[in-house]
Formats: sequence, C-alpha cells, structure tokens
Amino acid sequence: MTNFLTGALLRAALVAAAALACGGSMAQTQPQPLPTRGELLYNTHCIACHTTQMHWRNNRQATDLKGIETKVRRWQGVAGLAWSDADIMEVSRFLNITIYKYPQTGEILSRDVRR
Repeated sequence: MTNFLTGALLRAALVAAAALACGGSMAQTQPQPLPTRGELLYNTHCIACHTTQMHWRNNRQATDLKGIETKVRRWQGVAGLAWSDADIMEVSRFLNITIYKYPQTGEILSRDVRR
C-alpha cells in the first residue's frame, strides 16, 4: 500500500508541476489587442492596393491629419464603399497612429475607435 501511495503522490506532483509549467508560460504571453474598426476597414478594403510603402514614400500627398481624411474620403468614394463619416475618421486615425504620426486634433482624440 505504501508503494501505491508513493506512486500516486509522485504522479500528482508531476501533474501539478506540468500544470504550473504550462500555466507559467501562458501567464507570460500577452494577449494581442483587438484591432480597431479603422484597422479592420483598411485591411479589408484598402490594403490590396495601398501597401505601407505607398504611405512611406517621400512625396506624400497627405501632409496633416485633415489631408489623410480627405484622401480616405476620396478613395472610399472611388471604391464605392459608402463609408460613414465615422468610418472615414476611424481609418484616418488608424493611418495616422500607425504610419503618418501627425499631431492629432481634439476631434480625433475624442472619438472612440474601438466599437
């Protein structure tokens, strides 16, 4: 009976150690943030033609946040997407935060892009 208990305790200890090892590595992994609506719209409708290289070129046509919004509004119209003003603003904000990094106005900052 003693060997049975010793074996059972050893198995329980091994299972606990394995659980801690797995749990420890999972605790270190940070969950990825959910993509914003602007990011989802851009990646769904724009990325096929507009690579990041286009945004990084030396001769940028959008020189401020309003310029980004103007270009987004124009190209979503050309593509026939019928985005709302909020959608256009969210894609503009996504592009500004991730690529252009122009100063943001209070209007842009006050809108919540995670819906």
